[in-house]
Amino acid sequence: MDESKTNPEMTLTEGAGRQGRRVMSTCLRDFVSAIVSGELAEGKTLPSEADLMARFGVSRTTLRETMQHMVAQGLIRSRPRAGTTVLPRSQWNMLDPVVLDAALAQPNDFAFYDALMQAREVLEPAAAAAAAASADNEALVEITRAFEAMRKSDGRDDEAWSIADLAFHTALNRASGNWVFAQFGIAIRAALLASFRKTNRASQSFHEAIGMHEKVLEAIRMRQPETARTAMQTLLRHARRDMEAMYSNRGT
Repeated sequence: MDESKTNPEMTLTEGAGRQGRRVMSTCLRDFVSAIVSGELAEGKTLPSEADLMARFGVSRTTLRETMQHMVAQGLIRSRPRAGTTVLPRSQWNMLDPVVLDAALAQPNDFAFYDALMQAREVLEPAAAAAAAASADNEALVEITRAFEAMRKSDGRDDEAWSIADLAFHTALNRASGNWVFAQFGIAIRAALLASFRKTNRASQSFHEAIGMHEKVLEAIRMRQPETARTAMQTLLRHARRDMEAMYSNRGT
C-alpha cells in the first residue's frame, strides 16, 4: 500500500523537501555563477548574511547549507571575525558539476579552455598509445563507429560533428584500458563537448580534421602505439591552433 495515500502528512513533508532542494539548488547555482563570473571576485569579502539572504531570496538555513557546499568545493572560506572570502580560482573544484556549468557559461574564458587543452595534450596521446597496444575488438568497433559518425556529418552539422567527436575521444580513452583516462573523459564530458563545439566551428578544414582522426584510428587498428601517440599529438596541435585563432579573432 502507498503510505502517502494513508498518511497526508508524509506527502506534505516530501513535497516540502523537494521544494527546499529546488530552492537550495537555485541559490547554489546563482551564488556559484556570481563567483565564477567574477562578479564576486577572488579575494573579495562576501556581503553580510542578511544581505545574501535578501539577494538570493532564501532562508538563513538554506543560505548556510549552500555555503557549506561552496566551502567543500574550495570556492569560499569562512573565518571568525574575518568574514567569508572568495578563494583563488586555483583552489576551486572545477569538476564539481555546478562549478563546471558556471564556467561553461563564460564564453570568453580562454584560461578555462586552455587548461582543458593542456590536460588533453598530456593524457590523450598516452591514451592513444595504450589503446593501440591493448584495445580489444569491441573497443575498436566503438571507436570506428564514432569516426564514421564524424565523417557522415560532413561538417555540415556542427552539432552532429561535435557529438561524434566527443564519442570518438571518449571511446579511445576507454579503449586504453586505463581507468584514469576513461574517467577523465566522463568527468568533464560537458566541458569536452563545449570545447569540441568551439574548435570544430573554428576549424579551417573539416576534411583535414577527419584525416587526422583517421590516422589515429588506423594506428590503433594496426597496433602501432608510437604512431598513434604522434597522430594524436598532431590532432591536438591543430585543435589548439583553431582555439587560439578563435580567441585571437575575438580580441580576448
